Amino acid sequence: MHLRCLLLVISLLTVWAFPNLAVADELTEVTELSAQCAQSDAGACAHLGLIYDLGPGVVEDFFRAVEFFRKSCGEGDASGCIKHVFTNSKRVKQNSFQAAEFYRKGCDGGSPMGCNNLGVLYEYGKGVKQSDADAFNYYEIACDLKEEKGCENYARMKKR
Repeated sequence: MHLRCLLLVISLLTVWAFPNLAVADELTEVTELSAQCAQSDAGACAHLGLIYDLGPGVVEDFFRAVEFFRKSCGEGDASGCIKHVFTNSKRVKQNSFQAAEFYRKGCDGGSPMGCNNLGVLYEYGKGVKQSDADAFNYYEIACDLKEEKGCENYARMKKR
């Protein structure tokens, strides 16, 4: 017990006395991820998008976050497609046509959330032509991929 307390105190004192160590680590991470992203590493691009969206170790930069998520999506990372839509919609007016494009890419890449959200767009005719059949299909795919909301939407539409 005393050893844990002592280690905690030492850790806190180190962070307090040397705050630049953490910043240096984050900058190193950003530099390494930038190099990996430049080499078409989709996961690194998505990680950079999160860093610039949330701002740990860098100044928050919405435009760079969206740029990295878009690149991640273009490199085939389904999660990058979905993160692009959510990051973009937090700060600018929602563009349903663009959202449909990125949700489709996400769904095609195996993202359950992308499939469910594309189903919602089809059900309500947002950014795509309204189609209950397409909505039902995307909800079914989302449910098959274990997306709880997709299963709820699938069951609800099945009752119609």
